[in-house]
Amino acid sequence: MKYIGAHVSAAGGVENAPENAHKLGATAFAFFTKNQRQWVAKPLTEESISAFKANCKKYGYQPHQILPHDSYLINLGHPEEEPLQKSRNAFLDEIQRCEQLGLDRINFHPGSHLKKTSEEKCLIAIAESINWALDQTFGVIAVIENTAGQGTNLGFSFYQLKSIINQVEDKSRVGVCIDTCHAYSAGYDFKTKAGFEKVFKEFEEVVGFKYLKGMYLNDSKKELGSRVDRHESLGAGTIGLELFECIMNDSRFDGIPMVLETPNEEIWPQEIQLLKEIQR
Repeated sequence: MKYIGAHVSAAGGVENAPENAHKLGATAFAFFTKNQRQWVAKPLTEESISAFKANCKKYGYQPHQILPHDSYLINLGHPEEEPLQKSRNAFLDEIQRCEQLGLDRINFHPGSHLKKTSEEKCLIAIAESINWALDQTFGVIAVIENTAGQGTNLGFSFYQLKSIINQVEDKSRVGVCIDTCHAYSAGYDFKTKAGFEKVFKEFEEVVGFKYLKGMYLNDSKKELGSRVDRHESLGAGTIGLELFECIMNDSRFDGIPMVLETPNEEIWPQEIQLLKEIQR
């Protein structure tokens, strides 16, 4: 079964996210458990935690349909000790918030070398950061989101994702999320049926579908291999609709949250309906 939704607002409290998703006709959703542009946030209250769980139950959202995302400030591969520890502490807090909310995964951007260390050392630091956080938590899967390769961001190739996974001690608690815009911008040409088959054959061989724990379904404003992260509404960008039709009719993508992060929130209900309708 396909679970389709969008990255919804949690303004006013995390308990509002399930309701906002329901209003879109979504069967999945992503959200931030705190302000994504602040290092520190107030702890979740018992009232918010209870209300979040109650609303998830009310609208039929189970943990495997929900993809919380961590703060954009976090860099788990930071080459300097003090900011690296700051990022690790923030990441640990994000996982602990998911634990409190009864969620089973946390999506995050892996990290950047900032031209101050090698890619290899940065990937090692990212894996060490994941291990450090997982050792102190229980039950939440660290889901690595692929990047567009913009700037010094790593995680833009399947091989980099695999390198991180290889170094994570508890393989049952690590996974990946594929953002279609990021992958296309990183050079994965899957806009046609043939390209789709080729790219995801490589994904299976390098990473493995057993690690796929979520997807962001976005078209791209920029061309293939641009290394620029600019999302576009489905069918309105340089990818087009054929990729999304392939995804929606492939059972390998069943059972995970697949969410929109397209720029026009007003048409999210129509985009969700479109994805449902192109299933044969």
